[in-house]
Amino acid sequence: MLVERTKAFAIKAEVRDPRAKMFAFTAQKTMYGGKYIAEGDIVFVFASENEGGQGLIAQGVVTFAEAIAKKPGMARQTPRVSIAVRRTALANRPLGRSELKRFTEWNDGRPETELNFKFYRQATNKIIGISDETAAFLRCFF
Repeated sequence: MLVERTKAFAIKAEVRDPRAKMFAFTAQKTMYGGKYIAEGDIVFVFASENEGGQGLIAQGVVTFAEAIAKKPGMARQTPRVSIAVRRTALANRPLGRSELKRFTEWNDGRPETELNFKFYRQATNKIIGISDETAAFLRCFF
């Protein structure tokens, strides 16, 4: 049986230049299918509020993706991936922790809730896989 993988992803990370045409993210944690990110995938870039960012800043295409080898001898390790992203659009309205924090009915099926759950329930920076519905929702911010 062939299993279709997520084709849209989001990353929350430190972004030093929110208007850059290219972004590079090294050895990023992955959760919720984020480890399957690959060249050609769509990615929504969130500048981490933990590092002074404002949330959603850009949409882009992954131009490079490489899994980081696990360290030997460690039983539990979060998969990590390094990626490069070519920006295709800049967000034209805000979406971050403050806009998403009220969406806490974890089973309501809303895109806002999916993002709040995956990004902010555990506030670490990470790459996540997102549903088609959430990808469509995020496209409305460009």
